[in-house]
Amino acid sequence: MSGSTTNAGGSVTVTLDGTNKSMKLPLLPGTIGPEVADIRKLYSELGIFTYDPGYGGTAACESKITYIDGDVGVLLHRGYPIEQLAEHSTFLEVAHLLLNGELPTPAEKHDFEQGVMRHTMLHEQLRSFYNGFRRDAHPMAIMCGVVGALSAFYHDSLDINDPEVRRISAFRLIAKMPTIAAWAYKYAIGQPFIYPRNDLGYAENFLYMMNAVPAEEYHVNPVLARAMDLILILHADHEQNASTSTVRLAGSTGANPFACIAAGIASLWGPAHGGANEAVLKMLREIGHVDNIPGFLEKVKDKNSGVLLMGFGHRVYKNYDPRAKIMQHTCHAVLKELGIKDDPLLDLAAELERIALHDEYFISRKLYPNVDFYSGIILKAMGFPTSMFTVLFAVARTVGWFSQWKEMIEDPSQRIGRPRQVYTGPTQRDYVALDQR
Repeated sequence: MSGSTTNAGGSVTVTLDGTNKSMKLPLLPGTIGPEVADIRKLYSELGIFTYDPGYGGTAACESKITYIDGDVGVLLHRGYPIEQLAEHSTFLEVAHLLLNGELPTPAEKHDFEQGVMRHTMLHEQLRSFYNGFRRDAHPMAIMCGVVGALSAFYHDSLDINDPEVRRISAFRLIAKMPTIAAWAYKYAIGQPFIYPRNDLGYAENFLYMMNAVPAEEYHVNPVLARAMDLILILHADHEQNASTSTVRLAGSTGANPFACIAAGIASLWGPAHGGANEAVLKMLREIGHVDNIPGFLEKVKDKNSGVLLMGFGHRVYKNYDPRAKIMQHTCHAVLKELGIKDDPLLDLAAELERIALHDEYFISRKLYPNVDFYSGIILKAMGFPTSMFTVLFAVARTVGWFSQWKEMIEDPSQRIGRPRQVYTGPTQRDYVALDQR
C-alpha cells in the first residue's frame, strides 16, 4: 500500500508507491495507551481502505469506560484497577461506576441499589413464554429469546434518545438478568420458578433464586455470595471484545437496548468467548487423570493435532490476566468453605496449571491462566452445571454492554457501523441462460 509511513509531529504520512499521492493521518492520543492513526479520510484522499481481520489493530470507537494493557496485565474501569475494585467494592457499585463514570456517594449508592432492586421481577406473562422452550433447551438459547422479547413487554423503554428512558432501561436489564437466568435454570430442571427477594443483595438474590425451593427455607452462604459478587465484578466489562462490539454494532442502527443486549448474548455464546470456561471443564474431563497431562500437553504443542489448552492465554493479555489472580484466591476460599479437599477434576486442574506454568513452551508464548480457567472450577464447586457458565457471564457483562451502548448513543460522532472488505470474488460477468450452462 505505502512506500513510507513516517511520524510527522502528531501525524503519519502515507505515500502510495508509483504515484505522487500522499496524505497525513492525524495521530489521536488517548489518556493512556498507544496513539491511533485517524484513517477516516483515507479512502476519499487516496482511494484505499485498510485491511484488519478481527479488528486487532483498529479502534472502532472512543471510550472512557475500560482500559486494558495486555502486555503488563492491567485492567482499569474508569481508571480504577480491577484489583482494588475486587477487594473493596461490590458489583452494584461497579455497575454505577461503569454506567455513570464515578463511584457513588453513600446517597447515590443507596438510590442506585434501590433503583435496581425495584425492577427485579419479570412481567408475569413471561412465565408462559418459558413454556415455549423445550425442557432440554440450552439456557443461553433461552436467554437470547427472553431478553430479546423484553422489548415486547416494556414499550416505555424503547425511546433511546430519552436519557430517563435509558436510565430506566439500565435498571431493568441489570435487575432482571439474574431472574431470567435463574428461571432458565429452574425450567431446565423442572423446579418451580423462585421470585426475587429485594431484601437480599444482588449476588445473594441470584443464588437464592437458583437454589431455593418452595418446600423449605433456604439461606445463602455469605462466602459463596461474596464469591459470586467477585465473579460478577471480574466479568462486568472488558473493553471492545466480540460481544461488546456486537452490542455497539447493533446499537449503531438505533436498535433498542433489549435487542442489542440479546445480540451480545448471542455473540457471547461462542466457545472462543463466553463459553471458554465451559470448554475448560470439558478439556479436563477429556484428560481424565493427572498421569495423562504430559501426553496431553505434547498434543497441544503439536500444531497439527488441533488440540488446544483451554483457559490459558488471551487475545489481549500477554501477561498474567489480572482477573485470574483474583479468581485463583477466590477459588481456594470457595473450596475451603465447601470442604472440598479431594475432587479429581479440581486436582487435575491444579496439576495442569502447575506444569504449564513451569513449561518453557508455554512461558515463552506467554500462555498464562486466564479468568476462564478458574471461574469454571469455582462454578462447578458451587454446583452450577456447565450449561449455566456462559449464562453467568451474560448476567455480569450486561452492565458493561449497557454502559458501552449508552456511551455510544451519547457520542455525537457515532455513525452506523459499516465495515469494509477486500472483494476477491468474480469480476462482472453476464447471465447465462439455464439451457446454455
